[in-house]
Amino acid sequence: MERHELLVAYGDDPDSLLPRLFAAADLPAWLPRDRRIGIKPNLVVAKPSSSGATTDPRLVSALIAYLHALGCRDLVILESSWLGDSTARAFRECGYEEISQRTGVPLVDLKHDETVACEAHGLHVEVCRQAREIGFLINLPVIKAHCQTRMTCALKNLKGCIPDAEKRRFHTLGLHRPIAVLNTILHTDLVIVDGIVGDLTFEEGGTPARLDRIIVGRDPVLVDAYVASLMGFAPGDIPYIEMAAELGVGCRDLDRAGIRQINEPPVAPHSLEPVPCRLPARVRADQACSACLGSLRFALRRLEEEDHADRLSDEPICLGQGFRGQTQGGLGIGSCTAGFGRHLPGCPPAAADIVEFLRQKPGKKIP
Repeated sequence: MERHELLVAYGDDPDSLLPRLFAAADLPAWLPRDRRIGIKPNLVVAKPSSSGATTDPRLVSALIAYLHALGCRDLVILESSWLGDSTARAFRECGYEEISQRTGVPLVDLKHDETVACEAHGLHVEVCRQAREIGFLINLPVIKAHCQTRMTCALKNLKGCIPDAEKRRFHTLGLHRPIAVLNTILHTDLVIVDGIVGDLTFEEGGTPARLDRIIVGRDPVLVDAYVASLMGFAPGDIPYIEMAAELGVGCRDLDRAGIRQINEPPVAPHSLEPVPCRLPARVRADQACSACLGSLRFALRRLEEEDHADRLSDEPICLGQGFRGQTQGGLGIGSCTAGFGRHLPGCPPAAADIVEFLRQKPGKKIP
């Protein structure tokens, strides 16, 4: 797998999806077996993954099983929850204590770790020693919005590898540049994004959104640029992504990325959950997949944040396999609605494209 590639699998079963993703990435060919492998989930608070706040423990369990099958034995799970919570409690309540007991992989609470002083790009950063000394770092973030940086995924997830005093200082520095610089100090070797359940509002969860997908990549900048588009953000909306690219962490140009889907999105067993704006009343979902529904939900959230939702067309918004072959009016989201007069292609389309599509006035050409 090259650094400019991204792999996407749809569904909510890590046990079946991760081996397929790793086979497509040819992971056994380039994974080092002789180094300590660090597994870095997002356990910002002691809440279950169903809240949209934390990394699904099934994803970590499936990863460990795969690594053990390859003969990797020197594994460790590292994390430091946010300032207002206990990492030990998060390990316990999020299911990681059980994983550790069952697999023998130790849990490291970085809140109690020694620190190493690092200098990079004119910034002094204290980094937790055990995170700094990892030989191969696997980053497992969750797709989430954030109250200060608008989104959090791979790049920001490394903030759990610094002591609490540094977390506090990063906020006083505006977060964006410190996050970018931190990623020049700590190198992510593999990113596995938990997009099974994300969050629409901020990193502590509470507004979960099902996306039913797992994303794998080697470039955290490219991963975050892709996830930003899935969440409805324009390229310049998240400054730390561009800053990290400028510092040489990776590439943010999605036009140069090779994005491979290894399966088709499954039909969702649910409809669109409530979103605080008037648009959902006009959504018509018929056999829609979770991926399309998740993208639409993020798009509606972006439009609500812009105070734009109530100024859009009154036409119904339709998506799902039940609309295949139909020719009708209204707004069609996704490839299944190709027969609609106004139609946005994509299987699934990114939330950023949905936002732009819903802003278009009737009669304006849709690309």
